[in-house]
Amino acid sequence: MRWPPASELAPFVKEGHIVAGETTVTIVGNLTDDPELRYTPSGAAVAKFRIASTPRTLDRTTGEWRDGDPLFLACNIWREAAEHVHESLKRGTRVIVQGRLRQRSYETREGEKRTVYELEVDEIGPSLRYAFAAVTKATRSSGRGGISNPAPQAREDDPWSTPATSAAPVPATVGAASDDEPPF
Repeated sequence: MRWPPASELAPFVKEGHIVAGETTVTIVGNLTDDPELRYTPSGAAVAKFRIASTPRTLDRTTGEWRDGDPLFLACNIWREAAEHVHESLKRGTRVIVQGRLRQRSYETREGEKRTVYELEVDEIGPSLRYAFAAVTKATRSSGRGGISNPAPQAREDDPWSTPATSAAPVPATVGAASDDEPPF
């Protein structure tokens, strides 16, 4: 069997390994707690958090929204992205998460076998459906955390920059007159 050219393999290469057939999912939900940041003995950052996603359906006979069964999912994100999540996202933040679904089995102290499903997060960001966000590009530093977030500086020659003294964005109103109509 011959391997395809490297240009065709690029979508299947993750951290130096060729992967295929992974279960990739995208979930929109709310953080149930603040992300917890830890470091491995080798110094790699890992942030752990849980998201809750509750499907809603419109009951056409009553015109009311009905909540379905909530999904709670444990999530892990590594390295620089873990530090970004810890600094940027808090409990209650509505997020869009994309990652690889993992099944892990373990045995409790009582000898019971358990299975859990976790999401190894590749991408995460705040949902802008009911909120505003100001993005600041992170820069590397030499500290343990590896990331520094200086105050944004406006450049006079950059027509797209905004002054660092600009006012913070005003949060969007959630739950306006009707959730099935856009708020504009």
